[in-house]
Amino acid sequence: MRLAIWGRGEMERRAFFLGAAVLAALPVVARAESAWPARAVRIIVPFSAGGSGDLVVRFFAERMQEKYGVPFLVENHQGAGGIIGTDLGAKAPTDGYTLLFATASTLAINPSVYAHLPYNPQTAFTPISPMVRFPNLLVVNKKIPVKNATEFVAYMKTHDGKLNFGSSGKGTSSDLCGLMMMQAIGVTMTHVPFPRFPEEMIALIDGQIDFAFDNMTSEWPFAKNGQIRALAVSTANRVSIAPDVPPLGEAIPGFEATAWHSIVAPAGTPKPIVARVAQDIRDIFTSPKAVAFLKNVGGDPLPMGPDEFATFIVSERAKWAGVVKAASVRIE
Repeated sequence: MRLAIWGRGEMERRAFFLGAAVLAALPVVARAESAWPARAVRIIVPFSAGGSGDLVVRFFAERMQEKYGVPFLVENHQGAGGIIGTDLGAKAPTDGYTLLFATASTLAINPSVYAHLPYNPQTAFTPISPMVRFPNLLVVNKKIPVKNATEFVAYMKTHDGKLNFGSSGKGTSSDLCGLMMMQAIGVTMTHVPFPRFPEEMIALIDGQIDFAFDNMTSEWPFAKNGQIRALAVSTANRVSIAPDVPPLGEAIPGFEATAWHSIVAPAGTPKPIVARVAQDIRDIFTSPKAVAFLKNVGGDPLPMGPDEFATFIVSERAKWAGVVKAASVRIE
């Protein structure tokens, strides 16, 4: 076996060409990131079309398409509490051409509810920014003889164990809002999960379930036209779309729960692209057009930088983990 023995000149020559090759590659990467988006970008939504999140992400996609002149394509991949679509986003290419719509349920709640996820929720995604936050709305069917949340709290205590409530699925934020209220009051109730929101509303209007906690965007039209009765919002303050509906915290001190919608990317997505999308979200959702849009659907802008959002996710996971543990909500 011959060993190659290089002299100093040969080593310097090889080092020069190696360095030149590395330097030559860097501008290619930089150009690719600076040219983003050079083609269509897909946004995976792990829920069915027509919900509040779908409306928000399509508003975002339209504004991005207007700005960049390339399609931003919304793809709905619903199922398993958002896990199917979220897993698809986790395993997507990391070139910046796949974004994922993520919520409090998929990022903060599911890691505690589900014993086995097909992805690691702590490492599979690069946080970009929240877009908006929504209150959940506490509503009752019109047969329940209460006019406000204070009366309903008293009613729940005198009917301990006899009431049921609907939600958009086991382990969702609407389910856990009901469980939080149950824990705060010290009563028991039966949870009735529904695979789709329309089915939940039909059951509530018909009196098959007593009350529900769900996204305000979806529930408010039914309350506004008198088919169900709105008692409280889950946020700390009243919201502009329904100024006469008080926060539940006025009847249950300290109660607050917010649903939020965000954009994340597969882990490893280039930081310049992540930073650009985060700034786009801030620009879009603080614009007068977005503020007017959100006012009509009961939401508020919630833009953050990627680092701030990452910290926010950690705090939200801790909060919901406590609720999940106390309620023994676990799906194996």
